[in-house]
Amino acid sequence: MRKKWLVIPLLMMVALSNAQLPAVFSKERTFEADSTATVRRYLSPVKILWKTPNADTNIINEKRLLLKGNGQADLSNNGMCILKSSAGVHPGLLLDFGKELHGGLQIVTGMFKSEKPVTLRIRFGESASEAMSDVEPVRNATNDHAMRDMIVKVPWLGKLEIGNTGFRFVRIDLVDDDTEFELKEVRAIFTFRDIPYLGSFNCSDTLLNKIWLTGAYTVQLNMQDYLWDGIKRDRLVWVGDMHPETSTIAAVFGYNDVVPKSLDLARDITPLPKYMSGMVSYSMWWIIIQQDWYMHTGDLDYLKRQKSYLTGLLNHLVEKIDSNNSEKLDDGLRFLDWPTSEDPQAIHAGLQALMVMALKAGVNLCGILGDQATAAKCENGVARLKKYTPPANGIKQAAAMLAMAGLMPAEKANKEVIAVGGVKDFSTFYGYYMLQAKAMAGDYQGSLDAIREYWGAMLKLGATTFWEDFNMDWLPDAARVDELIPAGKKDIHCSYGGYCYKGFRLSLCHGWASGPTPWLTEHVLGIKVAAPGAKVIKITPHLGDLKFAEGAFPTPYGLVKVKHTKMANGRIESEISAPKEVKIIRGG
Repeated sequence: MRKKWLVIPLLMMVALSNAQLPAVFSKERTFEADSTATVRRYLSPVKILWKTPNADTNIINEKRLLLKGNGQADLSNNGMCILKSSAGVHPGLLLDFGKELHGGLQIVTGMFKSEKPVTLRIRFGESASEAMSDVEPVRNATNDHAMRDMIVKVPWLGKLEIGNTGFRFVRIDLVDDDTEFELKEVRAIFTFRDIPYLGSFNCSDTLLNKIWLTGAYTVQLNMQDYLWDGIKRDRLVWVGDMHPETSTIAAVFGYNDVVPKSLDLARDITPLPKYMSGMVSYSMWWIIIQQDWYMHTGDLDYLKRQKSYLTGLLNHLVEKIDSNNSEKLDDGLRFLDWPTSEDPQAIHAGLQALMVMALKAGVNLCGILGDQATAAKCENGVARLKKYTPPANGIKQAAAMLAMAGLMPAEKANKEVIAVGGVKDFSTFYGYYMLQAKAMAGDYQGSLDAIREYWGAMLKLGATTFWEDFNMDWLPDAARVDELIPAGKKDIHCSYGGYCYKGFRLSLCHGWASGPTPWLTEHVLGIKVAAPGAKVIKITPHLGDLKFAEGAFPTPYGLVKVKHTKMANGRIESEISAPKEVKIIRGG
């Protein structure tokens, strides 16, 4: 009987090998079987940060979970972690996976006595306190965009994979009464694009090195099937937020199809004259990103595919200038970033500047595309807008944009607004443009100090990726995000945040906060693309108080590598290597 049973599968295999594949695998149906650019890796926790107090008899051998697993249940049932519920005690563990991750959780079980599924409560958290929290409106530990708090049933002698969110910490609680549960493994399912860090940055300040890498890692986690802004919340394509991200991608990873794929999605779901994400500024950022991406990649075929939409958008924008040469973008949501969202004057100044920047990009792009009529309209629009400069009113975001657009002298913007109070009132998104404006003013040392103080403060609080928002006023008595809150300390994740990101809804991995990464490459290494396709690179290092800085920058032809050393007399000596197709111009 057994021999006959073995023959049947073999006959089936032969038949299938000579037959057509099922329709879902045929050429006509392959469009329904999407592939993914991401991979999955499995990581064991590095630490058990908490377990139910006074429950030593309810939790046995929990350190088993720190061992490397293989994802396979087995019959040996040796040395299992055992959770026992009894007398009102439902034991739980808080696991720390060591760094921010995107993905879910794999749970491998043993042969527990009941042989029936066991009910667990699983809580993911970007901070330890978020994983320990309940879903309460007052604390805003919500399941928005991605489930972070769920009740699941796990099988006897089997495996369950759950979750799709951003997290570092996971709390597991046994829900069932009077139950003994055997647990073999709990591993993070790390889902990410496994791509090389082609660009690099290393200098005499280890904090700046860590900040550069943290910005790069923050963006890498958000490079999922599309380029997201946050891996826990805001798992969406927000084009304005993409600009710091695409700048980081160009500096670290070089070309990646997640950028054009995401730009095209935003275009395709936004018929003109609508604005991307409903925000007037975001459609203008789309134009600026198109220019930056073309300068880095030189992909003329891709740019040509944007011509119809691009010229339509530009022609719409030039009609949004009133008789006083002021932007009148009143047919969409007027937005720069959240901290300025209640200040109409700051938004007006920022939009005036952003329109100048977008139309300047339009002049360049339409010239390349051979549309001289639209290029002329854009040039005339820039000339008109430059006749009127709204006041910054002491708002750093507004001053930065006015400086970048050439509407306000950079030295004046920096001295009178951006540098006032140091990094007070910096924001994670527009902080990138504050750094750019400071560089335009020649304040490279002030920029380095700001990066250390503002972005460095997040690292000191235990961050492994940069956050959606951060304010220096949050620092006094703040606990680290990778610890349970000590007595007398503030829970910085629970206690702060505003607008749509209050409390635990605040994302601790947001790509728009990665600005220091491209800034350090551009201004400390001094690497600036000066011709489409990175065929010309201008190198002008600014070391400030650094003794040396070295690194690499990806181009379509290979890596440009530099090393700058400050000599005793303050002079900088540079070693530069580049592909033969790339022309190097040394700046003053």
